Amino acid sequence: MIDQARLEKTLAAFDAANLQDPNTEIVDGNAVAKEWIYGQRMSAQLVLFCENPSEALQLAARSQHICRWKIPRSDYPMDRSGYKKWRLDLAQMHGDIAGDIMSEQGYDEITIARVKDLLLKRSLKRDEEVQALEDVICLVFIEFYLEDFARKHDEDKLIDIIRKTWNKMSEKGHAAALKLPLSEGMLGLVGKALAA
Repeated sequence: MIDQARLEKTLAAFDAANLQDPNTEIVDGNAVAKEWIYGQRMSAQLVLFCENPSEALQLAARSQHICRWKIPRSDYPMDRSGYKKWRLDLAQMHGDIAGDIMSEQGYDEITIARVKDLLLKRSLKRDEEVQALEDVICLVFIEFYLEDFARKHDEDKLIDIIRKTWNKMSEKGHAAALKLPLSEGMLGLVGKALAA
């Protein structure tokens, strides 16, 4: 049974942490904290994607990028192994910060460990909730961040990224992705990536 009041308090505490983000994004004409809006998008997409997401999955979705700015990509070598190390260090930090906040709100070690496992993507493709989280991450990326990403990279690189994103997703994720409200340009790019 989900303790709704505790869940809401914990999500609000995640939001408070993410509102400290010095990086902003313009949403409806207003500058908002980048990781705060990311957390809102993750939670909104999770509700659309999963009929009854577990408490741990709701917590993991909202804390997926918690305090991400604290470990900049520029601190790591700009190669594939540097990127992988950065992503792993980020996932561990997200889990630690989320876990500390959850502990303050009275969550037990089992639930905290579960959220950390979700954030570390343990057993992707074998664990339904890890897969659901990955699908939601990919859907949020495609809907809100792919267009901006497209401005910075050439078409071959973008097609490669779309294919890699697609390969991480489940059949259900694919179906949801094809219903996203994308621009003509992005639809064309996704079509090219999937056709080849």
